[in-house]
Amino acid sequence: MTSGLGRTGMGERLGGFVYGTIVVLAVIVAGVKAYPDKPGYVAILVVVTTTVFWLAHVYSHALAHSVSHDEHLSFAELRGIARHEGALIEAGVLPIAPLLLGALGILSAKAAGWAAVGLGLAVLAVEGLVFARAERLRPLATFVVVALNLGLGLVLVALKVLVTH
Repeated sequence: MTSGLGRTGMGERLGGFVYGTIVVLAVIVAGVKAYPDKPGYVAILVVVTTTVFWLAHVYSHALAHSVSHDEHLSFAELRGIARHEGALIEAGVLPIAPLLLGALGILSAKAAGWAAVGLGLAVLAVEGLVFARAERLRPLATFVVVALNLGLGLVLVALKVLVTH
């Protein structure tokens, strides 16, 4: 995350990263189940899904901004909203890497899927650590925050898989 962001901006970006990471994990888990031998397809699913969610967020925030400020949105404001919501797409970058390695045959499809899930969970853990550091939490509280972040991510991914399959 950019050090030039204020506390509010950092918090909003962190929220976008956490949300995006959970979406990415859910897509990977469902995608690997649907296409166990096609890690490239799963990577495409992640890119398409995060892009669609990003567009939906940009559109809804643009409408909200326009209505709440009682003015038409300028292109600069729209660009700012799009950049701000970019954390949702950025959250998928690291977990996609092993899927691409699997598509290239460098990793097996199974190893690529597991590595993508593992990286997604690692990203959730780091996001918990970033939050704990920003809040200046003590070690036990930091552990609890990281565990809750991982636990919530795992529960939401499990629910998504149960509902869709």
